[in-house]
Amino acid sequence: MVISGEKDNQTPVTAPITEVKLDLRSSIRRRLISGATAAAAAVASESSAKMTLANDENSTTESVGGDTNSDAESRYPFGSGSGEEERKGETEMNGGGARGDGTGKGGRESPAKFVYRASAPAHRRVKESPLSSDAIFTQSHAGLLNLCIVVLIAVNSRLIIENLMKYGLLIRAGFWFSSRSLRDWPLLMCCFTLPAFPLGAYVVEKLAWNKLISESVTLFLHIILTMTEILYPVFVIISCDSAIFSGVALMLIASTLWLKLVSFAHTNYDLRTLLISKGETVSECPSFDYQDGVSFQSLAYFMVAPTLCYQPAYPQTTCIRRGWVIRQFVKLVIFIGVMGFIIEQYINPIVKNSEHPLKGSFLNAVERVLKLSVPNLYVWLCMFYCFFHLWLNILAELLRFGDREFYKDWWNAKTIEEYWRMWNMPVHKWMVRHIYFPCINNGLPKGVAILISFLISAIFHELCIAVPCQTFKFWAFLGIMFQVPLGILTRYLQEKFQNSMVGNMIFWFLFCILGQPMCVLLYYHDVMNRKVSAK
Repeated sequence: MVISGEKDNQTPVTAPITEVKLDLRSSIRRRLISGATAAAAAVASESSAKMTLANDENSTTESVGGDTNSDAESRYPFGSGSGEEERKGETEMNGGGARGDGTGKGGRESPAKFVYRASAPAHRRVKESPLSSDAIFTQSHAGLLNLCIVVLIAVNSRLIIENLMKYGLLIRAGFWFSSRSLRDWPLLMCCFTLPAFPLGAYVVEKLAWNKLISESVTLFLHIILTMTEILYPVFVIISCDSAIFSGVALMLIASTLWLKLVSFAHTNYDLRTLLISKGETVSECPSFDYQDGVSFQSLAYFMVAPTLCYQPAYPQTTCIRRGWVIRQFVKLVIFIGVMGFIIEQYINPIVKNSEHPLKGSFLNAVERVLKLSVPNLYVWLCMFYCFFHLWLNILAELLRFGDREFYKDWWNAKTIEEYWRMWNMPVHKWMVRHIYFPCINNGLPKGVAILISFLISAIFHELCIAVPCQTFKFWAFLGIMFQVPLGILTRYLQEKFQNSMVGNMIFWFLFCILGQPMCVLLYYHDVMNRKVSAK
């Protein structure tokens, strides 16, 4: 075949069809570029550089959806050239020329609008839509999450403004601090005397390590100390008829101290058992006192550290980030204020205008529970963020406490059991270390060990709520024990449907939408009925 090269060159050249086509395209490009002005060539060069999508032939082909295998080439018989020619054509389509680096055969850049082939295949592979069931979990949905956050802020801002315009500001100083709060000084004095119990536990352990008392006597003394430590605040709260918030705060502190005392006694007993029976050492603990067996410094650090599991030494960070602590403290103050606003502006009016869920109209009770569920959920999430993230991290930073896994991604829990394993890691580690595995090691079945763990959790939930409210209807106790069959149900549904969304939605609905608002209404009306009966 004869083809003209330049105008002054009429020498006939015989070449294969593929080379002729390539020479023809190169000739057309050279003529188009030479016929344009210098300014147009510069603009085209800049445009070509911006549209370069890859640096090599393979990545460029992939960027436009190309397929490099022979099946794809035979499946898409577009164009008049071979598969190699199509790949070269796609490289040119992206402004890459034959080299794939933005230059043509002659080393000069080619405008993409002149080399884009209309016959190049635009569809080469089977692909799913991003929101299809097969591809939805492989895509990033950060933009949709941002949209949900923006919509949530907009909707709730409108509701807040509407509520303020309709009812005004309902926050009262007397709800948080009043003349009655001054009568709660016995609770404050009780809180100040609680450190006497860790001191007594230290004395008992020191005697045990020095072999001045037997293990049975040590166990008996620890039982007396722990039982007295938890019953002492209960007696003070009931006898003083204190405010609910003050009583809840004292019971939370007393329960935390009880868990720490149990861990302190159990861990020291286990260390003595290892040293005596197996001759093992605890050299990995640098602050361990080998002579006395127990260190007052380690006990004092444990009592203020953000953990419930005692050990002679903990991993520590190298320094304290003061600026970081200040920022977290500011966040803590802000979110506490948000919780107070939601409680005063939304939860209190809803609760006061409700009937007892078990005595009034069923539809009215459902309406109140659903209306209370949203502000109650916000308060609960703020409480979690304030305590488990902000406060525990602030305390850990000030004490240079290294292990800061205070929670896991419990919001992704597929079953109730996963939620309880992830949302409160200090309590979970305590349960596993001092309840669950000791039960397993003593021959109890796994189900019985789980039941005992939930039983202890239910008792302390009831103490922290029923004692300050001074009404013992066991709603909190029953709510925690109900988690056992609920965990079995969610695990069964997870195994049956093999879908993480089913169990997760059941968890959110039963725990946050139905369970917590129902407990709030039940305890509120029980407290109100008790006050009416007292008057």
